[in-house]
Formats: sequence, structure tokens, C-alpha cells
Amino acid sequence: MSAPPDVIIIGAGAAGLMCAIEAGKRGRRVVLLEHSEVVGRKIAISGGGRCNFTNLGAGSDNYLSANPDFCKSALARYTPWDFIALVDSHRIPYHEKKLGQQFCDGSARAIIDLLLAECAVAGVEVRVNCRVAEVRRSDRFHLETGTGPLDCATLVIATGGLSFAKLGATDFGYRIARQFGLKLTDIRPGLVPLTFAAEDMALHELSGLSVPVAARHAGAEFRENLLFTHRGLSGPAILQISSFWREGETLHFDLLPDENADAFIPRAREENTDLASALGTQWPRRFAEAWCKRHAPAKPLRHSKARELADLAALLHAWPMRFAGTEGYPKAEVTLGGVDTRELSSKTMEARSVPGLFFVGEVVDVTGWLGGYNFQWAWASGHAAGQFV
Repeated sequence: MSAPPDVIIIGAGAAGLMCAIEAGKRGRRVVLLEHSEVVGRKIAISGGGRCNFTNLGAGSDNYLSANPDFCKSALARYTPWDFIALVDSHRIPYHEKKLGQQFCDGSARAIIDLLLAECAVAGVEVRVNCRVAEVRRSDRFHLETGTGPLDCATLVIATGGLSFAKLGATDFGYRIARQFGLKLTDIRPGLVPLTFAAEDMALHELSGLSVPVAARHAGAEFRENLLFTHRGLSGPAILQISSFWREGETLHFDLLPDENADAFIPRAREENTDLASALGTQWPRRFAEAWCKRHAPAKPLRHSKARELADLAALLHAWPMRFAGTEGYPKAEVTLGGVDTRELSSKTMEARSVPGLFFVGEVVDVTGWLGGYNFQWAWASGHAAGQFV
């Protein structure tokens, strides 16, 4: 590229690639920098390698932020159907798995190839193995990089959060925000497995078992499976509810989300069985036995008093559990928190106090549920900034 770039984008993940494409389409000279040897490493592993690239139901209610209305503008201007149209234009086969989640039939590599092809058409220069050591600003932004100095009028930070450090995740975006005086909200792991409190460590013997539940906390509810691990609980229900949980709080699980325990227990009582046998028809047998060992006397239900049965029914629909903590950023799907959205324009993603500086994707304090929502935020926020950089 002979002339200096108009726009430099740091971070070639989903948001950075989308922003580069949109800016390039507008005739802007764009350089996209990636410190890893390849672009889209998180895209490549997403959805078990098939990339859950969007969710048809994506709306502002599916996102956590200190400023919940911030994401509405970008999401309204670039919808799941817009990205699906792009996927269709590249003839990539895909399917809906459940709950609006869209997956590639084949490899996630198809989405990366799509984005790189669009970058090529838009004239974007992509540089990999290019680490940014320093950013300064005068009338323009000046970058010291591993491939030499660069400067531009407009700088976009699309470096993501702290999740998956093994894929190259760093705190670079947060450091740049602080350097230019922007505030950050609290940052913590999201969509992350939880670890057992001391009193529940014996449950590690159930590792590998999956149980359908409704996980409830802080007004949120997710009906999915939880999975016992050697260290705690995981599975979709846990990952979802973990974003609403704070250390020291108690989660509650409805262990019979499709049954009425007040009817289920009397039926089992009439059949003259014990509770473990009855629950073994609903859960894995080992879990039924372990749960009843803790909470239900080993006797036929007909020998239990009415108060005991009522208490068991209530416990089945609101089983409380405390946790020691989370598995942290190495196992977290996303990073909660980030650049305070009150510092940014919801229309353009530009920093209000630093003209020409934009933040997109996970580095911003907007975090989606599990199931394609975070990709949709990446596409939408990248698209929004791409219209104005």
C-alpha cells in the first residue's frame, strides 16, 4: 500500500474483519493487523469447530451490559438475516441446531474464508504476525509495530477480551482504553464453568453425567443441561447462568423442569417406591441416588409424612448450590465487562472524548448469551463502526 492507510484496525477476529470489510467497501484504505500467525482463531474453534455464527433471535434482551440499551442501535442496523444473506452469497451450507442457533454444516473455516474473501474484494490489507508495541496520538495515531511504524487518522480496537489466552488473548484493548482516558466496567470471566464449594466436592464422582434443569438466578432462567465435571458444574445451563452469578451467591436449579413435583411425588408414593427409584426415571441413576442420599431418607415414600413430601417437592424445583468460584479465563467463552459504553457513540462506536478512536466487539461492555449472540454483536458492532471510520 503506497499511500498511508486511512484506517488501521487492530485485531482480526470477527468484529475487526467485519469492520475492515465495511470500511473497505466505502473506499477507505484499510490495514488490518493481527498479532497471531493467522486471523480468526476464535472463530475457528467456535461451535465445536462448526462456528455458531449467529442466532435468529438476537436482540438487546440477550446481552449483558451496564448500559443495556447501548447495543440496540447496532443490532437493529445489522441483523442475523444480514449475516445469513452474506453466508448464502458464498454458498456455505448451514443448519439451525436449536433455539435459533445457526451452525455451518462443515468447518468454521468456511466463515473465515468468507471474511477474508470479502476483505480482498474490499481492498483490505491484512497483516498477520504483526504485534503493536505502542500507540501514540498527535493529529494522527502513530503505531510502533513488529513490521515497522504506521500512522492513520482513524484507529479501531477489535482485540477482544481475556478469554482463551492460549489463542493469544491479551488485555491490549483495555490498556489502550485506559491510555486514552476511557473508563472500564468490571471485567470478569463469562459463560464459564463453576467450581464446587468444599461441601459439594464429593459430587465430582458424578463427572460426565448430564441433567436437564432450569437454572435460575437474578431474574434470569435457562432451561438447558448441566454437566458434572471433576471440579464443578458445566454444560449450557451453567455457562448461561454463570454470567449472572457473582462470587458468594447461591444458584437455584429446578431439577424437574418438565414435571410438577407436587404431582410426581404422590404418584411415586402410590406406586410404593422410594424417591431414588422414582427420580431414576427422570435423571441418570447415579445422580438420583447421590441426590437422595443427601436429601431424602432411604425409605418408601408411603412412610414419609406430608410435610416431608412437600419439602422434597419444593427442593426439587429450587435446589440451592453455592460455588467456590469459576474456572476462570482459560475456560471462559467470553469476557464480561469492558470499555464503558457511556464512553462510546452507540451509532458509530467512536470514543466520545477521542475523535478517530473506535472500539468494537468483545472489548466493549456488551456480552451475549451462549448460542451465537456474541458473534452477532461482533458483526453488528463491526458493521456499525465500518460505516463511519
